[in-house]
Amino acid sequence: MAIAIDFGTSNTVIARWNPVTQQPETLNLPGLSIQQSLNPPLIPSLVYVEEATQGKVLVGQQVRDRGFDLKGETRFFRSFKRGIGADIQGFLPELDGQTVTFEQVGEWFLNKVIEELAPLEGGLDSLVLTVPVDSFEAYRHWLGKVCQSLKVEQVRMLDEPTAAALGYGLADQDMILVIDFGGGTLDLSLVRLDQGVQGTTKPLGFLLKWGNKSLAEDSKQKVKTARVLAKAGQNLGGTDIDNWLVDHFAKTQGLTVSPITTRLAERVKIQLSSQNKASEVYFDDETFESYELELNREALENILKEHGFFELLDESMTALLQQARRQGIEIADIDAVLLVGGSAQLPAVQTWVKQYFQPEKIRCERPFEAIAQGALQITQGVEIKDFLYHSYGVRYWDRRHSRHSWHPIIKAGQAYPMTQPVELVVGASLENQPSIELIMGELGADTSGTEVYFDGDRLITRRIDNGETTVKPLNDTAGARTIAQLTPPGFPGSDRIKILFQVDEQRFLRITVEDLLSNDTLLENQLVAQLS
Repeated sequence: MAIAIDFGTSNTVIARWNPVTQQPETLNLPGLSIQQSLNPPLIPSLVYVEEATQGKVLVGQQVRDRGFDLKGETRFFRSFKRGIGADIQGFLPELDGQTVTFEQVGEWFLNKVIEELAPLEGGLDSLVLTVPVDSFEAYRHWLGKVCQSLKVEQVRMLDEPTAAALGYGLADQDMILVIDFGGGTLDLSLVRLDQGVQGTTKPLGFLLKWGNKSLAEDSKQKVKTARVLAKAGQNLGGTDIDNWLVDHFAKTQGLTVSPITTRLAERVKIQLSSQNKASEVYFDDETFESYELELNREALENILKEHGFFELLDESMTALLQQARRQGIEIADIDAVLLVGGSAQLPAVQTWVKQYFQPEKIRCERPFEAIAQGALQITQGVEIKDFLYHSYGVRYWDRRHSRHSWHPIIKAGQAYPMTQPVELVVGASLENQPSIELIMGELGADTSGTEVYFDGDRLITRRIDNGETTVKPLNDTAGARTIAQLTPPGFPGSDRIKILFQVDEQRFLRITVEDLLSNDTLLENQLVAQLS
C-alpha cells in the first residue's frame, strides 16, 4: 500500500492510494486524528514525552485529550518542525537525564504515526514524505536518517508545493503557482505540468530509500512530468500569527501569555477565516479573573500590518516573479493559483493574492489535503524534475574586510544532474604547504537570515536584516576540510590543484581533485553533501 505523509508544523495529513477506486483518500487514525466534521482528518503535530530514554511518547490528539498541551510542561512540544536543523538559541529541556532535541522529537512523532499505519490492510510498502521547499540540508539529512530505520521498502521525498499542484488535479493546465501557507512556512512555487515520454525507467521523485521493486519500471502508463520553474519562501506561518495575537491580548487586556491563551488565540484566528467577528472566553483559575478575547477581521488585519506581514508576502511574491521573468514568464502566463495550508484560509491572505491575480484563477477549496494526496501521484507514474534552490560556494579570506567570505560556485536554479562540472583552480598560500583545505557551504539569502529562539516556552523565528549571507557549512569538521595532500609541498605564486564540482541525479554534490604539478587525481567523484 502506498502512503503519503504531509508532516506540517501545526497539523499532519496522511493519505493513501485506494487500489479499488484508483483515487487518493485521507486517512483517519483513531486516537491520533482530530475528530471534526468541517475539515478532513488532521493529526495535530504535538508530542508529549512520557519517558525519553525509552522513546515513550504521546502524539497528535492523544496529547490534547489528556490536556498535556495546556500545562506548560517541558515534556510538551509543539511547532517542533521549525526547530529541526536550526541553530536553536535558548533552552532545550533535559528529560530523564538526556537533552531532547527537536530532531529527536520529530523522529518520535513520525515513528509513532508510521507505527499506527503498519497494521492497516495491505501493509505499508511505499512511503512518500513531503518537505518545505525552503529547508536547509540539515532537515533533508535528518529525514533521510529517520527513513533508514523504517520497515518500509520504498521511501521517497517531494517538495510540498509540487505535491500540491498534483493534488489539485490540474494536469490539463500548463503553468501553476502554488502558495503553501501553513503553520510554520510560506512557500511559493511556480510549476509546469507536462507529459513525459512513455516507458521511462528513471526513478520517480527524490529517493530516500529503495527496495528491489521499482514502481517506475513496473509502470507502462504515459509518465507525467512536473517541473518547478521558480521558488520563493519565508519562515513565516500561522504560529507567528498566533503569537502576535497573544501579545496583542496581553498588551490590551493584561492577559497572561500561556499555552491556554495561545490555544484561544488560535481559535479566534480560525473563526475569523469564516466569520467577521470572533470571541473566546478565558478564566484564570489562579486570580479567578475571566477574560473575553474578541477580535474582528479589521483588527486582525491591523495586527498583521504592524508586524510587516504583507511586506513579507510581497517580498516572496516579488522574488518568485523575478525568477519567472528571467525565463520569459509573465503573470498573465500563469494559468492557476493554488492556495494550500491553514493560513491560506485567512481572508486577508486571499485578498492579498487577488492584488496579483484574477479571482477566477485562484483555487482554495483543498487547503489541507492537496499536498498529501498529490504526493501519492509520484507512486503512480509522475516524474519530478527540479533544480537546486540554494547557491553553493567555497569560503575564502577577504583581505579587504579582514574576514571570511563566500564565493559562489554553483548558483541557485542549477538543474541536476549537471551535464558539465564547474571548475575551480586553487594555489598554495604558504611556503612548504603540505595540504589544501576547502570549506564548502550552502548559501542562503544575501540580505537577511532567520533566527530561531525561545521566548519563555514559545519557539519563535525572527528575521535578521544584517546584510550578510547566511551559510550552512557542508564539510567544516576535522578531517573533512582537507581535500588535497600535496607531494611535493606547495608554494605560493602558482596554481596547484584543479577542483571539479558536480551534482548527480540524487542531488549529491561531488568533487574531483587533480594535482596540476604531478598530474595525479587526488580525489575522484568524492561525495560532499546532499543539496537542496
